[in-house]
Amino acid sequence: MNELNYHTLGKTGYKISELSFGTWAIGGAWGKTNDEESLRALEIAIEKGVNFFDTADVYGDGHSEELLREATKGKEDEIYVASKFCRKGDIHDPDNYSKEAVTNYLNDTLKRLGRDTLDLYQIHCPPLEILQEGSVFRVLDDLKAAGKIRHYGVSIETVEEGLYLLENEPGVSTLQVIFNMMRQKPLDELFPKAVAKNVGIIARLPLASGLLTGKFNKNHTFESDDHRNFNKDGEAFNVGETFGGLPFETGVELANKLNWIADDHGDMAQAALKWIMQQPGVSTVIPGFKNTKQVKDNLGSVAVKDFTEAELNRLRDFYQEEIHQHIRGPY
Repeated sequence: MNELNYHTLGKTGYKISELSFGTWAIGGAWGKTNDEESLRALEIAIEKGVNFFDTADVYGDGHSEELLREATKGKEDEIYVASKFCRKGDIHDPDNYSKEAVTNYLNDTLKRLGRDTLDLYQIHCPPLEILQEGSVFRVLDDLKAAGKIRHYGVSIETVEEGLYLLENEPGVSTLQVIFNMMRQKPLDELFPKAVAKNVGIIARLPLASGLLTGKFNKNHTFESDDHRNFNKDGEAFNVGETFGGLPFETGVELANKLNWIADDHGDMAQAALKWIMQQPGVSTVIPGFKNTKQVKDNLGSVAVKDFTEAELNRLRDFYQEEIHQHIRGPY
């Protein structure tokens, strides 16, 4: 494969791999996992130059953090880890964001990671009213001043939340955003403003929960402990976190119309990742994985051919004309 490129992650100053990895799937809620396979996959990613991993305290109830501790042992100064908090409690309760609560969340995360300081601490998709109330950011400022975290950011659900933060919270170093060929709205206003404010963009759900692999048909069934089964219509958490907010059957139909992207760009998944890496303002894209094959396949996206201007325009038109109208939930 070609060498990974490295981008500066906003105000953090970290030089991170353009393709990094999220660890939701190896923690749980994406069907069966195998820790030995997960650790081998992490090892391969690191060997190939990936130096940034995203996790959260609720991924397998902290299990993905424990796996990262094992995978990055002795490499803590070389591998950046970002974690997230707030979803172990009531996300609407202001007390969930108090200094005591956040410090406890952080201490538990640091213990599981085997680290004294966290590179990036992100609020995990909080409601807009919590962001507007703002006291959680003073808590994070204090934790930064105390040397417990180096930088902080927010994982958001909507463009509105991102724009609010860019205008009102200068301490925010990064925004983590749902972004893929089927969720292009952030391109219009959010990404240009983030670039202007030197805020890093971490693109999550790049394959729309697997729709953009092209491997599903309308009759596909997911395991009972896979969120693509129990949250397909937003029963457990924000509907946008599963299939990008698209109804599954509609998503499969739309993905079938996009299968041409694989013609000159590896396979569909690699093409979808390459498209994101080409978008101005994206610092890194974080696909998930459950095994070594998925890590290797995702890393293969770095080497595939760029999309032409005509292809990029075709994809933009397709999103505006055929996809956007079907997305459910706040966006």
